[in-house]
Amino acid sequence: MQPAVKALPLGAQVDYRSLVVVLLSPLAFALVFASWTIFAVLGVELKHVLHFGEVQFALLLAMPMFTGALAALPMAALARRVGGRRVMIGCLLLICPFLWAIAYSDAYLEFLLAGAGLGLGAGSLAAGLVYVAALCPRRHAGLALGLYGAGMLGAGLTYFLLPLISQAYGWPMAPKLYLLPVLLVALLLWVFAEDAPRKDSLSAEALDEFAPPPEHVRVRRRWLPPPAVCRLALYYSFFYGAFVALALWLPGYLAAQYQLSLKLAALWALTFTLPGGVGQIAGGALADRRDFRDLRWWVSACVMVCLFLLSYPDFTMQIHGVHGDLTLHFSMPLYGFTALLAVMGLAMGIGKGSLMCLLHREYGDDMVRSGGLALALGGLFAAVLPLMFVLGNEWIGVRTAGFMFLYAALAVCMLVMLWDGTRSRSRRPCSPPPQAD
Repeated sequence: MQPAVKALPLGAQVDYRSLVVVLLSPLAFALVFASWTIFAVLGVELKHVLHFGEVQFALLLAMPMFTGALAALPMAALARRVGGRRVMIGCLLLICPFLWAIAYSDAYLEFLLAGAGLGLGAGSLAAGLVYVAALCPRRHAGLALGLYGAGMLGAGLTYFLLPLISQAYGWPMAPKLYLLPVLLVALLLWVFAEDAPRKDSLSAEALDEFAPPPEHVRVRRRWLPPPAVCRLALYYSFFYGAFVALALWLPGYLAAQYQLSLKLAALWALTFTLPGGVGQIAGGALADRRDFRDLRWWVSACVMVCLFLLSYPDFTMQIHGVHGDLTLHFSMPLYGFTALLAVMGLAMGIGKGSLMCLLHREYGDDMVRSGGLALALGGLFAAVLPLMFVLGNEWIGVRTAGFMFLYAALAVCMLVMLWDGTRSRSRRPCSPPPQAD
């Protein structure tokens, strides 16, 4: 008599479904993120052609993140109900008419509405997160989620290709050429990917993990996420939001600060996005072996040092010395600026990858709210940052004021982490005193 084969719990099996999800989901993420960064490069050219102001340009960058933040939680909940694969395909198809509309827009309001439509692609990001979390092997959940988050490398695709396409065929052709890969990935997801197994198809042993909590716990979960989830989502929102906003803002910043052409500025911006994608994978892999609570201080400290140095504007100081006046001049060179960006991008990627793994490890049974809330808060933070950068440029008159704002936001996050760690230690039960012989 053959022994009974014990069914593996959800996410424990490693088969072709997991491989397809790990390969195709980051491609979908990359294309959605690449469509968002169209305005990061294209908007710099449109400012000169259509005479956009700085505030209008910032609103154009912020609009996809804002609508994406609003769509994250509802789309994540829809992915749990109808399947992450279907929601991802639907969101990819949804952004296609808005990509097409960009090519034929000639007024600022039309570009703004098209950007709002592109933001609905964030539903694909949230649904993909739920999808990957449901099918990835639990032993390597951090690595799988890190590979998925590395889809932010799609910004590099825009930085590299968009200036070439715009120069060769004109800017209206650029969004049209994005349609083919978007439709292709949607077709591949439809043909090769499968939905996560439903609970009614699992064995009794596998269902033990998903036993419903008591009624009072279900009521509380339905309306209020646990405070620990909110704190982890707050940490993630800084790394995710700051990375997305800087990825969108850097081409224009580099072009203005160092008088670079749009093509060169976009290529130099790769020094931030590429290490960020590598760090996302490394952070997820590290979190599979080590808790992010030990790593977060080192990551945050590294980012804070980089932001402190990037916050210094160009200045000239005159000192009245004993033997005459001394004049000191400081100007951050391009190589130093991009080196700091590379280090900061790597650290932010490690923070995002390890944090998402921690959310999956501790709240994987409610990934809709934990992951969706993290993406929603990150999107809102990313939508605010372009306006803060404009505030520094236009009203304060200091181009690096955006980095100062990020420095202050990270300081607030670290204070919350410190309070959280102190509170957790105070709640630990004291060990009993040793018994006397």
